[in-house]
Amino acid sequence: MLGRPRQDLNRADRILDAAADLLVRLGYRKVTIEDIAQQVGIGKGTVYLHWRTKQQLFEALLLREAITYIDKLLDALRGDPSTVLPHRLMAASFLIIHDRPVLRAMFTGDVEQLQTRMADSAMRSHELLATTSFLDLLIRHGLFRADVPNPAYALSAIHGGFLLLDNLDPAAAELDVQARADALAHVVQASFEPTGRPDPRTLAAAASEIMTVFENVIPPYREWIYGYQRTPESG
Repeated sequence: MLGRPRQDLNRADRILDAAADLLVRLGYRKVTIEDIAQQVGIGKGTVYLHWRTKQQLFEALLLREAITYIDKLLDALRGDPSTVLPHRLMAASFLIIHDRPVLRAMFTGDVEQLQTRMADSAMRSHELLATTSFLDLLIRHGLFRADVPNPAYALSAIHGGFLLLDNLDPAAAELDVQARADALAHVVQASFEPTGRPDPRTLAAAASEIMTVFENVIPPYREWIYGYQRTPESG
């Protein structure tokens, strides 16, 4: 990746910007490589120099969104270590996703086909590792109840449910976004967090470890996006 000319990286971002705009406006199934190339003002062949298939291009787009998402969580943790508390982190996540049209599109069902295929991607292992490490260290620091069965599933179900409800119930979407985030925080706190006020030193230590977990996810994502992914046969 480091050896790629800067103009190639800039062009890759312009392609991803166009793909993001078209994804939000048209939906994944309707967007073609030709549409993306026309919006950028380049030929289809140039797009294929970066990613061999439409699926790989949109995987790169979603991973770029994931980097932005993680960066915003890191900013929140640096600004206030108490953000590491599950209810605060999930509320922050909810607000970030609502502010990112591409991330919101991931929860409409339109990119379900892409998400299913990404489940087999090597990048998925990094995401799962981050989730497991995140919960393990919260439990170790006494910030997440150790008696919750299948904690990753339970937390994801609640978080995802709040995001999906806007599409399932129009009345829910009428609530202010901050009010919805506050409701999510209340449910997460009541369901998963021990009672009592955590020690500030515990919060600082946990936040530092969480930031390391999140920071370690970014380099492989960035390499996949801009490293022109190789197949096993090509080395």
